[in-house]
Amino acid sequence: MNSHSHRPEGKGFTLLEMLVAMAIFAALGVMTSQLVTRIVVLDKRAVERGNRILEIQQTMQIMDRDLAQISYRPIRDTFGEPGSTLTIGSEYLIQFTRLGWRNPLGRARSKLQRVAYVMEDQSLYRYYWHVLDRADDSEPVTQLLLKNVSTVEFSALDETGTEHSFWPVSDVTADNTGPRLRALKLNIDIASMGEINRIWAIPAGRVPLTRKPENLEEIGTDGSQADISENE
Repeated sequence: MNSHSHRPEGKGFTLLEMLVAMAIFAALGVMTSQLVTRIVVLDKRAVERGNRILEIQQTMQIMDRDLAQISYRPIRDTFGEPGSTLTIGSEYLIQFTRLGWRNPLGRARSKLQRVAYVMEDQSLYRYYWHVLDRADDSEPVTQLLLKNVSTVEFSALDETGTEHSFWPVSDVTADNTGPRLRALKLNIDIASMGEINRIWAIPAGRVPLTRKPENLEEIGTDGSQADISENE
């Protein structure tokens, strides 16, 4: 005779066994639910972070294209007065003229483009104008580049490595000489991503003038330097 006890045939689980089984399944269900929820949250964060990195990369690419093609060509403001080729820390974060504005439709416009970067409501915008010498009714085209930006700062580096928060500089001598722009620096603090620093070298042959030109004839129509030397 087998000494092991067996459950009588036709008998079900006892109440205690059912409670234990239910407790085990409940615990497994809770653990599985928490695991799935955590995976979904991590996946969402990864997607959001990936999209954020892509937005930052696209913004940097746009800046690279703009700042790599800075032109000598200044502008006239709405009052008809000559304006600087490049300004930092005045009306906009930075404003300048750039080369290489593609014109695939062959429209009657310049291949030069006036560009500005603006910070509004913790968002970084790019402005550009269809004309270089603006009138009172000249409105910029606005491009939203990046949201949730804490701070954006541009600065200029001269040939001595001195950093300037404003450009053109005010310490220009009577003979119109002064520090020459050699690089542009960007400090941008992006929410949840931290601070990003970039420096763009300005080619010596296309350094914006320290002073404002007395007339636009000093500058070639293609944005290159006309009959004026860098040391003039």
